[in-house]
Amino acid sequence: MMNKTLTFFQLCDSNFPTGAFSHSFGFETYMNEEVIHDASSFGSWLKIFLQEQLVYSEGLSARFIFEALENGDLTEIIHRSEALTAQILPKEIRVANQKMGERFLVLGQDMFDIEALDAYHQAVVKKQVDAHSVVVLTIIAQHIGLTKQEAIEAFLYSTISTMVQNAVRGVPIGQTAGQKLLLAFQVEINEAYLQIERLSEEDFGSTPPGLEIAQMRHEQLFARNFMS
Repeated sequence: MMNKTLTFFQLCDSNFPTGAFSHSFGFETYMNEEVIHDASSFGSWLKIFLQEQLVYSEGLSARFIFEALENGDLTEIIHRSEALTAQILPKEIRVANQKMGERFLVLGQDMFDIEALDAYHQAVVKKQVDAHSVVVLTIIAQHIGLTKQEAIEAFLYSTISTMVQNAVRGVPIGQTAGQKLLLAFQVEINEAYLQIERLSEEDFGSTPPGLEIAQMRHEQLFARNFMS
């Protein structure tokens, strides 16, 4: 019998092989400009990334997708995936999300037998939509019996954990500082979930331009350790 807690840990581990370790999602641009240079400055960026980008894009999408799954509305899941692609303006981030989503989708199908996941895979194969990790993770989370809050917080934690591990080797900030950040961000993740529950359709994609511009400028950096 599957243990949903252990499955949750496995899917949210920063070592889960989706390729996310290759991406900084723009914080390398700030490293290059020495805006991010230690654990404190990285933590400040991470808080903004969570509250101002993840909440209004993938986080809100996770809520809509979970609710669609509860209603058996697979069409809405495809719509949400299309909307995610449309609202990601920086090319590197859009491609990164697609590649990680495809990898997560392949892993998910190998690990689980889920009708909604199979339907999503068919839409991706037919190039009707791009794959997104948040769609795959939310489908699996709902299937194994997580609550909506657990599913959303699982995705947020997974993303934050990966960014912290990338900062450990990229900034670098050190393993101890990274673990202290992860512990502190438990509160931030819970507050982010509460914010997501208060949002509406009109709030989707309300990302501050500064983050998106930094993500666009990453492509032009002279030297890069990360793909985005």
